[in-house]
Amino acid sequence: MNETISWSDFSKIDMRVGTIIEVVDFPEAHNPTYQIKIDFGNDLGIKKSSAQITNLYGKEDLLGRQVIAVVNFLK
Repeated sequence: MNETISWSDFSKIDMRVGTIIEVVDFPEAHNPTYQIKIDFGNDLGIKKSSAQITNLYGKEDLLGRQVIAVVNFLK
């Protein structure tokens, strides 16, 4: 079950729009996955992520798309 969060919790989330600039296969992943690089501009630069969306999108379909991402998760 999803836990309800307070406005104070929500206000800590840093969501940014970025543009996908690189998409490659991620063969080390357990499930079919892409490794992606997203450009968030001068403030954050380029960040890496991964996405299990290989059955929904081809790599070329993702290039240049804008996405919203939470950028302040703990590692």
